[in-house]
Amino acid sequence: MKLKNGFPIIAMLLIVLVVGCNKKDDNVGIRPSVTSTSPINGATNVAINSKISAAFSVVMDPLTVKNFTLKQGTASVSGTTEYTGTTITFTPTANLVSNTGYTATIGNGAKNTAGTTMEKDYVWSFTTGAITDITLPTVTLVNPANNATGVALDQLIAVTFSEPMDQSTINDLTFTVKQESTTIAGTISYTGTTATFKPASNLASHKMYTVTIKTGAKDMAGIALASNYIISFTTKDAQDITLPVINSTDPLNNVTGVARNKAVVLTFSEAMDSLTINGSTFFLNQASTAVSGKVTYSGSTAVFTPSNNLAANTEYTATITTGAKDLAGNALSTNTVWKFTTGGNTSNLAEVNLGSAGNYVILAQTAINNNPTSAITGDLGLSPAATSYITGFALTNATGYATSTQVTGNVYAADMATPTGINLTTAVENMLTAYTDAAGRPIPDFLELGTGNIGGKTLVPGLYKWTSSVSMPADVTFLGSATDIWIFQISGDLNMSAAVKITLNGGALAKNIFWQVAGQATFGTTSHFEGIILSKTGITFEKGASINGRALAQTAVILDGNTVVKPQ
Repeated sequence: MKLKNGFPIIAMLLIVLVVGCNKKDDNVGIRPSVTSTSPINGATNVAINSKISAAFSVVMDPLTVKNFTLKQGTASVSGTTEYTGTTITFTPTANLVSNTGYTATIGNGAKNTAGTTMEKDYVWSFTTGAITDITLPTVTLVNPANNATGVALDQLIAVTFSEPMDQSTINDLTFTVKQESTTIAGTISYTGTTATFKPASNLASHKMYTVTIKTGAKDMAGIALASNYIISFTTKDAQDITLPVINSTDPLNNVTGVARNKAVVLTFSEAMDSLTINGSTFFLNQASTAVSGKVTYSGSTAVFTPSNNLAANTEYTATITTGAKDLAGNALSTNTVWKFTTGGNTSNLAEVNLGSAGNYVILAQTAINNNPTSAITGDLGLSPAATSYITGFALTNATGYATSTQVTGNVYAADMATPTGINLTTAVENMLTAYTDAAGRPIPDFLELGTGNIGGKTLVPGLYKWTSSVSMPADVTFLGSATDIWIFQISGDLNMSAAVKITLNGGALAKNIFWQVAGQATFGTTSHFEGIILSKTGITFEKGASINGRALAQTAVILDGNTVVKPQ
């Protein structure tokens, strides 16, 4: 017999038989096992109104999995079993006995849909507590998070509860996903404490979806959620195939004079996968030597922060490789490599020449006011203001100078006998020149260190610059030799907190530390300071503060029971 086209019917039947025989159940060869239970093996204080459940590794034959027993000692507990998805649930007819041990068993006669049995019986035990479960379950975690944007179109939606739930209550009636008023088709699975919704097809791009877990969802004791739990999220645009590019680098390519505390920053054209921005894809070299440091990423910006200060006047090479990828997995088309050279000096800075201003431990132009009793070692000078603007010292006049029991040295003012006035004019001019010299030193080693907060830092020799104020809320250490120089350029104020101190280590000397301060310099109660202050605005020492150095101000110096010692 033949069909109209001449193909034999016998041949057709053979094909059907072969195809049918070759079609295999997905579970063939997979021996089923129990992957989790509720309560877990060895659990204590289990609520007496709990249901008992077990999850299998594969889909089972419902007729075989009901070989489920729960015993209290040798006595069987009556109840009903229900199998849904990959989970079997046993509901006792009555509450369990409090403070009592129970043993649950799933016999090895349980089979998967291909007829493969479990290797052996699965047995676990637990002990009840004294009370029923009256705690309401809650949702503790959702993925995607509420209000998330850029969600993948093939995203699985997972909801984690605060405790194991009755799987039979986690279904398309209690777990819904909608795009506006349209319900999204999909399948729901439940394992442990997490329910997962898998859409039947990819979600639409750039759309908002709403996920609702309704109060029909109940825990193993039959306790429902207190209220519907609702979140929303927005999917990303259609598939991104645009390669990311580097928009900017800081420092720029081939730039010179870069601060030695500089972090290397690059900005991408779009948000990147942060896991691909790391020390393997973004790094800094000095010649062939890798620079140690830390890579951070936020927004569309990556930052490489060296572990230590960069070397002075040295070329460095920064690299970002094609291992860096955007959120869609698109990589940079090529490695991006750029170079820069640090500033600073490979040898010591030249000291700031104070000229005859260096003859004074305190030098001011408008006033020197003291609230006794201070202890000052070194000469004081005031010009162009007269002697009357030096207060609080109980001065004893002499020819061309004055003395005070609070000063180990002499006190000079512009109106004293010649040549004091001329000497002070020169000293003030030298002070102004020194201030200009310190402020004008080019190519700083360190720029905006600590964004102005240097508390707790150890400062090595070099030129430092800030375009704002500088504070010292904690102790500061200087580390260097007796020939090393430090110059600080401060565009704002200098503020040292109460009781904070500066410590010099390694032979560093106060006479080699120069603080150029455009604003006010203020030193808190009982603080201790080291170095030469060149202040354009004024210098104030609060009660009990001390300094090993010089206070050179273009306005006034204010004292309050302070110790001032000229540097050696």
